[in-house]
Formats: sequence, C-alpha cells, structure tokens
Amino acid sequence: MSAINRGVRALKNSAKRYSLAALARNAFNGHNQWTEAWRNAKPREAYDVVIIGGGGHGLATAYYLASVHGIRNIAVLEKGWIGGGNTGRNTTIIRSNYLWDESAALYEHALKLWEGLSQDLNFNLMFSQRGVLTLAHSEHEMKEMSRRVNAIRLNGIDSEVLNPMEIKALVPIIDINPGLRYPVMGGFLQKRGGTARHDAVAWGYARAADDFGVDIIQNCAVTAIRREGDQVTGVETNQGFIKAAKIGCVASGHSGVLAAMAGLRLPIESRPLQALVSEPIKPVIDTVVMSNAVHMYISQSDKGELVLGAGTDAYNSYAQRGSLPIIEHMLEAAVELYPIVSRVRVLRTWGGIVDTCPDASPIISKTSIKGLYFNCGWGTGGFKATPGSGHVFADLIARDTPNAIAAPFALSRFESGHLIDEHGAAGVAH
Repeated sequence: MSAINRGVRALKNSAKRYSLAALARNAFNGHNQWTEAWRNAKPREAYDVVIIGGGGHGLATAYYLASVHGIRNIAVLEKGWIGGGNTGRNTTIIRSNYLWDESAALYEHALKLWEGLSQDLNFNLMFSQRGVLTLAHSEHEMKEMSRRVNAIRLNGIDSEVLNPMEIKALVPIIDINPGLRYPVMGGFLQKRGGTARHDAVAWGYARAADDFGVDIIQNCAVTAIRREGDQVTGVETNQGFIKAAKIGCVASGHSGVLAAMAGLRLPIESRPLQALVSEPIKPVIDTVVMSNAVHMYISQSDKGELVLGAGTDAYNSYAQRGSLPIIEHMLEAAVELYPIVSRVRVLRTWGGIVDTCPDASPIISKTSIKGLYFNCGWGTGGFKATPGSGHVFADLIARDTPNAIAAPFALSRFESGHLIDEHGAAGVAH
C-alpha cells in the first residue's frame, strides 16, 4: 500500500472516529460511547510475528511490518498497558548529533522520520524542533565539542558551536558568571533537535498499527519463550500459549530477562533512570539544555512544567524508582546554572529502567535461534530513536537480514570487537 493510500485510509478512519456529530454526542454522555483508538484484542492461536513489548519501539516495529512489508498477522504483547513502561517515563528529547558514523546514520534516520511522523500517523505527536543545546564547562570540553561538531557536520547533520553570550541570548535564565563552580565556557546546538509528547507517540503508533489489523494485547505478560532445537515456536503468557513463526523482543529494561527465557545471555545491564518536573510556570525556556559534566538537563513542557533529568543510578535494578542522591545532585546543578529553579516547587518524580550495552550503543540483531530477534540496549537514548528503531527492526524481522543502518549494531560486534563507543554522547544526553 502506497504512502498516499495509507494516508487516505487513516484520514477516513479519523473522520469516522472524530466527526462533529460524534463529538457532540459524546459531549452529552460523558464520553461513555467514545470509540477506542485501538481494539482491545484477545490473543489468537498463532501469528506470523509476535512483538514482545508495547512501548514506542515495539509498536513502531509492528506498524512498519504492516505498512512497509505487508505483514499483517502480528500481535504486540504488553505486560501492562500501552505507554505505561519506559515510553511514558522518559523526558521526550530528540536529537541526532552523535559522534560515530554508525550512530549518526541511525539517529538521523530516526530524526528524518520524526519530521514527518505526525502526518504519517495522522496523529498530533506535539513534535517540537525547539533545538537541543549541550554545554561545555571547561577548555577540554570545548575542544572535544569542536571535534564532535566537525564529525557531526561531516555526516551531513546540523550542529554549531556557541559562545557564552550566544547561549545567554538563547537561554536567558542561565547564569554565565565565570566564577561558577562549573562555568559555562560554550556549547553546541542542534536546531533540528527538540521534543515530542511521549504518550502520544505510543497512542499514534498503536492506532495506526491497529488500522492495519495488528492485535495489540495488553496485560499479557510473557512467561517463557518456547523453541524446538534452534527454532522458536511461540511464547507462553498469562493468557495462554501463542504460536509464532518469528518473535521480536523489544522490552526495554527487561531484555536480559527475555533472553534468559530462550537460553541466551545478552551483554547488557539494567539500571534506574530518574527525572522530575516542577509545578507549571510561565514560559522561561524554549529549548533543551544539557550538561554532561554536571549530569543534568532541563527543558519546559507545553504545560509549563520544568522537566529535569540526570544520569542513571549507579546500581543495577529493575525498579521503576531511583535514589534520592541523584535527585539532590540534579537540583544542586540546576540551581547553580538556573537560579530561577530555587524558587520553584517539585511537582513529581519518577524513574524508568534502561538497559545499557558496554559501548553505550543498542543491539538490533537476530540471534543464534532462528526466528528470534532483539532490539534493546538503548540506554538513555531510546525515545529519540523510536521511529528509526522500529523501521530498521521491522526490516530485519521481515527479511531476516539487517540493512546498512542496522548492520553495525548486531550482537556479533561483541565478538569481533567492532564496538560503537558512544559513552560521550549518551552518558546523560537523553
């Protein structure tokens, strides 16, 4: 089906759901008869492909399998509810300014998809290219940033170095006093970077996948991956056994657990990642600002909340919460760089689970077991990659061979030593 035909179909479905008559009718009955965005499907006996994980990456994979490759007999299994995992627990930052060629190709592919995604899905993702600025606090960092910017530009990706006065003009609430503990020496900016609404991404992909007949099954926890020899046969769930010819595992922080079910061990570790938002205030910052040196970043949501995040906790855990010292460190840095924060109250905090590879780059790979594929290890960079990740993973599952973008992220790199070391770009740069 062509992109035009898909768009026409989506518009027709949207018109059915959201006609003026429907809006008026539901306004008077408390929305009790409002049409659901996707079906609450029950598992069938067998599928061509089962996707484990109903977050953004898993739903995107199902959508592109259906829309690009014509595979419609698909189930997406989510142990909780759609958007209730890491997709709804991140800080929504999008960018593609990575150092290494392999990473740049993957994240730029994702960013280009982001730029047309609201139209493709016919769903307002609140995608905002407000820019992403990374600060430098020492001469060493400035030299490293210059090197990084040159590498980024060589890959055709926008990036520019700013001095302290240019940063002050862009971010009026920042303190550029040279006497600070971590003085702002400069920074580099990607203007095409920005943010999107995290739950809208999940809902948009879920609705679009459902339009193609994909079964989205919530509250369906996988308890075992079944195989006969070196071939998968299906999955055991709390809703019974589901037969599958191919299984794509996209379960974020729990990928190692799923791999163990199939008798595999992945080179990943899972840790909590925390963030917080303030009470809503008037607009004071219209870009995303990050600092790797002090492990803190800040942006402002469309509701007016200041969104703050930091690096991962230092211990391994599957808990969706973190430790108080991380929050304290985050706020100390925020108050020093942005004095206005000292007068704002914290509204809520939360944590997600990230699984990280030794080289801080993801795994997009088939395994030694036929029909079993893994997409994991995104660390703190998963949300920004959502459409690109789903697109290339769907290609891998459909053709059983990686395309040029996904090939460098195969599991075999940990045997060959061809690692993609992105610790400098991914340490706190979500």
